[in-house]
Amino acid sequence: MAEDDAGDPKQGTAVAQKLVDEKVNGVVGHLNSGTTIPASKLYSDAGIPQVSPSATNPKYTRQGFKTAFRVVADDTQLGGTLGKYAVETLKGKNIAVIDDRTAYGQGVAEEFEKAAKAAGGTIVGHEFTTDKSTDFNAILTKLKGAKPDILFFGGMDAVGGPMLKQVKQLGLNVKFMGGDGLCTGELAKLAGDAIGEDMVVCAEAGGVDGDFKAPLDKFKADFKAKNGVDVQIYAPYVYDAVNVLADSMVRAGSSDPAKYLPEVGKTNYKGVTGPIAFDEKGDIKNGALTLYTYKGGQRTQIAVVR
Repeated sequence: MAEDDAGDPKQGTAVAQKLVDEKVNGVVGHLNSGTTIPASKLYSDAGIPQVSPSATNPKYTRQGFKTAFRVVADDTQLGGTLGKYAVETLKGKNIAVIDDRTAYGQGVAEEFEKAAKAAGGTIVGHEFTTDKSTDFNAILTKLKGAKPDILFFGGMDAVGGPMLKQVKQLGLNVKFMGGDGLCTGELAKLAGDAIGEDMVVCAEAGGVDGDFKAPLDKFKADFKAKNGVDVQIYAPYVYDAVNVLADSMVRAGSSDPAKYLPEVGKTNYKGVTGPIAFDEKGDIKNGALTLYTYKGGQRTQIAVVR
């Protein structure tokens, strides 16, 4: 069964209730933290294992639900890694932060801020916008006065692109940073020439290095050959999440959620995205992150970090 939650928390819980009523054996989803978190309570109450391939807000696995798992690193790791990178590698001293007040944007911005401070950076301002805004002149002008050398945005590419254009118009000379919501191929189109060269540094959960690079490249090539389109960012994690549930059912000798749920927690699976094992909260152990920048309008990998 496939359902669309439209990235909307209300629709997310309606869809979750529908799946529970249909007595599904397991759920792979949801995409966003804002839908994954409210839906997770319904799956927990019904005892149905849920594996999110992409939700990164730490709250998801910190509610004490035995049914909640994720196969990507969370915002504590993502924001924390970016905050440390901002100060230690990019040598940022004065750091400004903007977040879009969503569960995702606020979460990743808070973790970034904590880690940047811990690494010795100074937060010179924290402003707020929404995930629908298009005009950022007032908050950017306010932040410009604080002379930041790094500007972190907690939010999505649809807002980050227009924001980058206004950063350029205002002559703000900053490195522009963000999490996985910003870190897309679309960002370059949305920002146009404001994307700059090596100006944007972002990270997304996941990433492979070493022995796992060849299998993932093969997966992507096979997928394109079969479907005629490129793999979307989280598709390999969805693929692995389905296989993690199937592997647990095989080990339990049952597809009954009550019988195979304990096996999900004991997962030790070699996925196309790397090795998958869960900690006691349901978070992936030693989750990878990939850092990117943009050169010539193309997203370019900097490094895979764990």
